[in-house]
Amino acid sequence: MKRHLSLAALVIAALSGFLLAAQGVGAQILSSPIAAKSAPPAGSEAAAIERLGAFGGQGPGTHGANSPFPPLNVRNDVVPWSVLTSVKTKIEKNRVLPVFNPGQMALNQRTQRIQGFMMPLEPGEKQKHFLLSSVPLSCSFCVAGGPESMVEVRTKTPVRYSMEPLVVEGRFLVLNDDQYGLYYRMTEASNVK
Repeated sequence: MKRHLSLAALVIAALSGFLLAAQGVGAQILSSPIAAKSAPPAGSEAAAIERLGAFGGQGPGTHGANSPFPPLNVRNDVVPWSVLTSVKTKIEKNRVLPVFNPGQMALNQRTQRIQGFMMPLEPGEKQKHFLLSSVPLSCSFCVAGGPESMVEVRTKTPVRYSMEPLVVEGRFLVLNDDQYGLYYRMTEASNVK
């Protein structure tokens, strides 16, 4: 129960900020030299996703130019984030649900390797339950991207927390309707060098 509350608390805290921003609470509109995109037609699925903001997904996240951490190295032995983040979404009963392509579904229930940055879900030097993100965190309570840019990881043995990228290998799950809004989970994982 404690672990579920920790994950739920993280997701709720992050998404609460996105909801307030999406509703305009404390938001300021700044002008830009780049032309604004036209709004999708009212009542369309695209308009609903835009209204929901972060719940529609934010892609792989952005690795800031001023980040003290280098981007992930290209590796041929891991699932590329471009595969995971290309998921589409649909609105069903006021919820945003993922729509996975055949390539993403082919990963389900199989042993996979994922490379990313650790987002701890509990205090401590060693972690058995954490999120792996496609980009490093920009602050301790900011989510780097949408749910398509994160994988929930549960390891067999604790993994030492590090701000450096890591690779984990385990049983990969594609989640169609997760209660926490996550799209991917890895279980029975272990740290790979």
